[in-house]
Amino acid sequence: MKKSIGAKPIVFPTPVFIIGTYDKADKPNAMAVAWGGICCSDPVCISISLREATYTYANILQRNAFTISIPSEAYIKEADYFGIASGKIEDKFSSTCLTPVKSELVDAPYVKEFPFILECALLQSVKIGLHTLFMGQVKDVKVEEDVLTKEGYPDIEKIKPIIFNPANRTYYGVGKCLGNAFSIGKK
Repeated sequence: MKKSIGAKPIVFPTPVFIIGTYDKADKPNAMAVAWGGICCSDPVCISISLREATYTYANILQRNAFTISIPSEAYIKEADYFGIASGKIEDKFSSTCLTPVKSELVDAPYVKEFPFILECALLQSVKIGLHTLFMGQVKDVKVEEDVLTKEGYPDIEKIKPIIFNPANRTYYGVGKCLGNAFSIGKK
């Protein structure tokens, strides 16, 4: 029997996205975001939701751009720090010894050390309540060559992205492959 637990912001899996932006003074900033995902396939778009109180919120609106850097498990401490510290107060890149790289396609930086990057131009924003949904058109996806399959696709088991559990505020890694999508259901 299922038990009602009420309306809560819980869904599985929830990504750990590191959002890269520049502020008014061109200082690179990075913020951890878990409310996000693909929202359109043509044009390719991704969405993230932020509270207006965050430093990144204003940066996205000023620059009309953001990047998403997906950290591997090896960078869990740095990814968590990006969600704890405020870019208004601290230079998160200096504090973590990670490297901001200026995107050639959008007015935002990404994290050099992270294996999977999406460069996004702000397409639209919608205030929903406590959060604003930012929809970004993906201009390019950059992936480290050593985490690609022989067919040239990103390999989730090599990338080892971090997953956030909003129910108890913990992090997880990716589990085993269960089967091929759009195939296993035919059996």
